[in-house]
Amino acid sequence: MIDTLALTEIPAADEALRSEIRAFLSLATGNMAPDVRARSWMGFDPGFSRQLAARGWLGLTLPVEYGGAGRGPFSRFVMSEELLCAGAPVSAHWIADRQSGPLILKYGTEAQKQYYLPRICKAEAFFCIGMSEPNSGSDLASIRCRATAVPGGWLLNGSKIWTTNAQHSHYMIALMRTSGEAADRYKGLSQIIVDLSLPGVTIRPIMDMAGDEHFCEVFFDNVLCTDDALIGKEGNGWPQVNAELAFERSGPERLYSSMVLLESWLQHCRLTGTNDARTIETVGKVVSWLAVLRAMSISLAGKLARGESPAIEASLVKDLGTEIEQAIPQIIGEMLGSCPRTPVPAHLRRTLVYLEQMAPSFSLRGGTREILRGIIARGLGLR
Repeated sequence: MIDTLALTEIPAADEALRSEIRAFLSLATGNMAPDVRARSWMGFDPGFSRQLAARGWLGLTLPVEYGGAGRGPFSRFVMSEELLCAGAPVSAHWIADRQSGPLILKYGTEAQKQYYLPRICKAEAFFCIGMSEPNSGSDLASIRCRATAVPGGWLLNGSKIWTTNAQHSHYMIALMRTSGEAADRYKGLSQIIVDLSLPGVTIRPIMDMAGDEHFCEVFFDNVLCTDDALIGKEGNGWPQVNAELAFERSGPERLYSSMVLLESWLQHCRLTGTNDARTIETVGKVVSWLAVLRAMSISLAGKLARGESPAIEASLVKDLGTEIEQAIPQIIGEMLGSCPRTPVPAHLRRTLVYLEQMAPSFSLRGGTREILRGIIARGLGLR
């Protein structure tokens, strides 16, 4: 059942990070155009990630002995919130820091922790997610990619799709079928760390509507991984991948994809003196919506800090957060269209166009709306 999300405050020690992060970001992103900043967690910049790492800001929740900061989920919440609201290019390290590292920490061997986690914290190891497959839609359990046990390791065959930044990543954590058939659903699945430089790996980028290429197809043709590439136990892939998805869905990134656009529009309103009743009402609606969802997202960080699993609650917040991420471009487009005599700055127009093109994907990434609502329904005992 879904637990009540208790109203939670960010501890003062974690909140104190905010001013230092903002000072850094004002210099790092101050000269970036809004339509560039709007890409944020699709913006791939290894140099920027290394700057964060040099300040000890990657692996905030990972133990000190593995190169992390040994802090809690609230510190990462503050960091994520500031990075996304500033429109910082975080895509290079994002998946490794958010979910691959914590997954390895929870299920990996000591050798895996010693090898991968310090590299993640130094921005030397970038990861992508190997879950979705062609012709499977949102049916993650219908995995057909196969990892066959062979002397000394695993032989991988099959393909993945919609794999963000695979062409730039060093590793993929792939959900593979290690026994049985696709009809067996949740049984016989395992997670494998795949070195994407191995022979037999082919990566093909997919261009999106905005002209970017962050999605990819990844093909495995007799790719040989060593025994120590297996994460956790063979056949335990389904509960592990659900734990990974809980890490993915429980952060604040499901709220802030359209924040640079909102900021740019508000600046436009100030410069043009637009403060009519409709504008004020619209701003109030968006701010109140964001305030409630932010409070819910902070409560998820509180559950993580207490060692609780927020899987169902995270699905709820992700579903609701997606709504406002998609609504903001629509609302602002309508507001600008209602004032045809007021010129729209080129940077604001470009930012709006980009978000209008990308907004449909917001309810797909990290689990579609239909899948999330199924999870919520089960949590409520409705199915």
